[in-house]
Amino acid sequence: MKAAFVTDSSNVVVKDVNKETLGSGDILVKMKACGICGSDIEKVFGKYGKPSMKLGHEPSGTITEVGSLVNEFKVGDRVFVHHHVPCYSCHFCLHGNETMCKKYYETNLSPCGLSEEFLVPEWNVKHGGVIKISDSMDFDEAAMIEPLACCIRAWNKISYQKGDSIAVFGVGPTGMMHVMLAKAYQFAKIFCLDLNDFRLEFSKQFGITEAIKSSDSQLKEKILKETDNRGVDLAVVATGALEALTDAIEIVRKGGTIILFGVPSKGAKIDLDMSIIYSKEISMIPSYAASDQDTKSALHLIESSKVNVKKLITHRYPITDSQKAFVHAHKGTDSMKIIITN
Repeated sequence: MKAAFVTDSSNVVVKDVNKETLGSGDILVKMKACGICGSDIEKVFGKYGKPSMKLGHEPSGTITEVGSLVNEFKVGDRVFVHHHVPCYSCHFCLHGNETMCKKYYETNLSPCGLSEEFLVPEWNVKHGGVIKISDSMDFDEAAMIEPLACCIRAWNKISYQKGDSIAVFGVGPTGMMHVMLAKAYQFAKIFCLDLNDFRLEFSKQFGITEAIKSSDSQLKEKILKETDNRGVDLAVVATGALEALTDAIEIVRKGGTIILFGVPSKGAKIDLDMSIIYSKEISMIPSYAASDQDTKSALHLIESSKVNVKKLITHRYPITDSQKAFVHAHKGTDSMKIIITN
């Protein structure tokens, strides 16, 4: 079977690998769709700061084989699979920090999610890492569950109210999911900020307040004008470009919140005037990955049509063209979400 790997900087190679050997508590899944995530792009083209360099953590597919001790799943089940699964019993998990759990980092799919077929280990199977999807949900939608879950996790960390305002810095696929959540949560003002003209234009179809070029010298003035001179209640930095954080500090209101969501490169640093953060009482909250509870919430939002993730898909590539797909996603000049199919 074929699977995609990072071989060196900026290079994705699809190799023929042996089929995984199934354990008694494991399952095998035939991948049908797998999204390309910003962290995947960072692994290939940047300096990823996390331990795993495996590609593909947004896979959906059909179970092709189950271990002898697996009772809750059967061959033919349509599923979404989460690559990392926590223990739910350690100090981190008991404090709601499941994505900091040691077991979370140790678990993964084999050889990876971006392969024609992959093994889901017994731990993941037993700890909520596999979720059945209905026949009405297509595999492309299911591949969007994980990134939406990551966004939901960030929102679960903050307080907000109907009628609030938000600025999203970086309106790529996950940035637009934050926009869609803001719409679902009835935010009154939604500002989209990016350097990418295609993505700014794309965002306008979602009924936002304004799409603004990040380099616009009047950025702060425009947002203050639309928010009674307060600034936005919430700013989401959905880009690894740390300059966006500086802008977010400028345009978030006193007592407002900034979510640090985008994936920064390893070693990325920025100078901040902490007196501004202190005097404005700005809350800065990072959010990494998602737990299976966030995943279930994402599944519900998609199934109920409260968030139409299919609107974000602009391109599809077969797994054999993974390198082309990653280059396309990295450039991002005419694309949003790119799905790899099998």
